[in-house]
Amino acid sequence: MNTLALAPAAREDGAASRTHGALGVHIDRLTVRFGTRTVLDDLSLTIQRGELLTVLGKSGCGKTTLLRFIAGFVAADGLAGTLTVAGRDLTHVAPHQRNLGLLFQSYALFPHLSVFENVAFGLRARRLKAGQIARRVADALKLVQLGDAGHVMPAQLSGGMQQRVALARALVIEPDVLLLDEPLSALDANLRASVRSELKALHERLPNLTIVCVTHDQDDALVLSDRTLLMRDGRIAQLGTPRELYDAPVDGFVARYLGAANLLPPRVVFPVGDARHAERERVACLRPERLAIVPLGAGQLHGTIASVEWYGAVLSVSVALDAYPEEHVLVTMQRNHAAMPEKGARVSLRYEAADVVLVRP
Repeated sequence: MNTLALAPAAREDGAASRTHGALGVHIDRLTVRFGTRTVLDDLSLTIQRGELLTVLGKSGCGKTTLLRFIAGFVAADGLAGTLTVAGRDLTHVAPHQRNLGLLFQSYALFPHLSVFENVAFGLRARRLKAGQIARRVADALKLVQLGDAGHVMPAQLSGGMQQRVALARALVIEPDVLLLDEPLSALDANLRASVRSELKALHERLPNLTIVCVTHDQDDALVLSDRTLLMRDGRIAQLGTPRELYDAPVDGFVARYLGAANLLPPRVVFPVGDARHAERERVACLRPERLAIVPLGAGQLHGTIASVEWYGAVLSVSVALDAYPEEHVLVTMQRNHAAMPEKGARVSLRYEAADVVLVRP
């Protein structure tokens, strides 16, 4: 696959260029306040060149503000901190001079321009020659698998194809960083999964491209990320690989954001004599897929099935524990040819000690 030529705005000379090109994004002690409301609170972050970082969190946690700060769109009455991209201090640089690719939730295509002209827009603003523009637009459209769609108008394309056009427009300038703001939220479930896979494949084809993707969807983070930044109330709740966040969450908030999690008192999960049985500062985290429903007496926990929900290949079973009736335990299991669990049945739950993680509440 061809890579795209650097836009003139992105070129530097000599050793400085080589040094800057080896660097990604560094944010140091970023604080953003609007009046008395603190949106980002003393946040520091380094993103390596070529890394795909997803920024995950609930509405209002500050993830979009973080993306807008990198893009240069934050104008707050309380703003502190520095931004370095590819070795260049961009803290006070205008947005159009930052050489960043942007893909918005709405795609923001020009309806009166063809696909070719939409993608060429940024190159024309950089005053490239017609031959250069034609070559680079063709390369960008080929990269997003729309090589034959240059003459088509946006209204003639599906939502997924429009998103690819917007992505090609962001990539054609060969940005130092590609910023994605909820890029999949406007798509239906099936198309979302397909485009998610295409984004992952695109990142594999452009291994030196740094990507920051803001999303509220845990599947986006688990599938796309090299690392995931989970935010809470303007701070970093946890930063690590998706597997680290899922298998070793630091607290209950992280555990439940990345998927279903049973959080139980350690005295319920660990037997008397185990040092963890008397733990008071942390709770025991057990993922639903780590629990197995077995005949009564054959597992460590005992209870009554409260409900069974069928999701095609997967069953979601809720169990009221004898030792902890305050909160039902969730068990997910693959459907098989055995009899389905029945509401009201008495069962036991079995798990391995290694599947239990102690976390802050």
